[in-house]
Amino acid sequence: MWGDPVDKPKVVLGVSGGIAAYKACELLRRLTESGHDVRVVPTGSALHFVGAATWSALSGNPVSTEVWDDVHEVPHVRIGQHADLVVVAPATADMLAKAAHGLADDLLTNTLLTARCPVVFAPAMHTEMWEHPATQENVATLRRRGALVIEPAVGRLTGVDTGKGRLPDPTEIFEVCRRVLARGAARPDLAGRHVVVSAGGTREPLDPVRFLGNRSSGKQGYALARTAAARGARVTLVAANTGLPDLAGVDVVQVGTAVQLREAVLKAASDADAVVMAAAVADFRPATYATGKIKKKDGQEPEAIVLVRNPDILAEISADRPRPGQVVVGFAAETDDVLANGRTKLARKGCDLLVVNEVGERRTFGSEENEAVVLGADGSEIPVPYGPKEALAETVWDLVVPRLG
Repeated sequence: MWGDPVDKPKVVLGVSGGIAAYKACELLRRLTESGHDVRVVPTGSALHFVGAATWSALSGNPVSTEVWDDVHEVPHVRIGQHADLVVVAPATADMLAKAAHGLADDLLTNTLLTARCPVVFAPAMHTEMWEHPATQENVATLRRRGALVIEPAVGRLTGVDTGKGRLPDPTEIFEVCRRVLARGAARPDLAGRHVVVSAGGTREPLDPVRFLGNRSSGKQGYALARTAAARGARVTLVAANTGLPDLAGVDVVQVGTAVQLREAVLKAASDADAVVMAAAVADFRPATYATGKIKKKDGQEPEAIVLVRNPDILAEISADRPRPGQVVVGFAAETDDVLANGRTKLARKGCDLLVVNEVGERRTFGSEENEAVVLGADGSEIPVPYGPKEALAETVWDLVVPRLG
């Protein structure tokens, strides 16, 4: 209907009247540069922050706020009918309330009522407004109807205020939109679910400057968390030493050691529907910690480092699940006899699914791609060919969903 005659995915970017409206310019840029035909539909309040000329120049499409403009084209119906995705960023408390109650007093709210495609809301408001029971009920209503409402980020708000309510990073909102578009008209099949994902690699300190660690980048765990959020889940990501930016709509808990990771995972898993242990957890840690840097002594060999076992978090959660029907997924990084070792580990750990992949200095760690076999406690064996880590993440959640209680 609009824009480029080439058949590009059509995205409606709704912008409501919050100070975070300026950040939507970056989201618009990423959508257009990645090949999407974007129609910006701001509210009248949004134009107090970013003018119509800016939206039109960046999108290459006309901008309107009212149903009375270009009446012969019936824009309040046609825009929603032709969209492949509607994303509202920022979505204010007022916009969430109007959408939840079906109000239609401008072009954007009319578009939301006529859209039959996936709808994503990226809220941004002060913490008190986000936590208000009215807002939470409106969010619950929208999610129940199939809309994806991203959890806001925690950080600096307007003025000196800090808390939950900050618009997630536009790059991460774009990643969520990209995944929602890839799934097409499929409903968010993890909506109403809480999932816990661990990512990265633990570090066990030897002294104030040295540690025992591993090569895990955390990218696979982040792909799992990002994909789950795009499928509607409330996601807790326990991240160990990744250095990666926080994800949109994901509660991130930063940890360092295996003991810290265990504590965070057990706490988050108390009400989780699924736990995916993608982090590379150190099997051992130094028995003693040197409070000062260990010095090299001329003519002397270093003292042997005595190791003790770390807790086996995957086996512990699998054996003592905090809620009935909880699905537990483990990861096994192997260097030889990959499938044989994977089946042995699956039986020993007691989890429902085990993602087994071959690793090495130039394989998997730090890469954007992965190749794996997902083994099931029911005897199933699902190979996932070499490809983006998000493809493996989608497969994992495809296998988790039917197993949820």
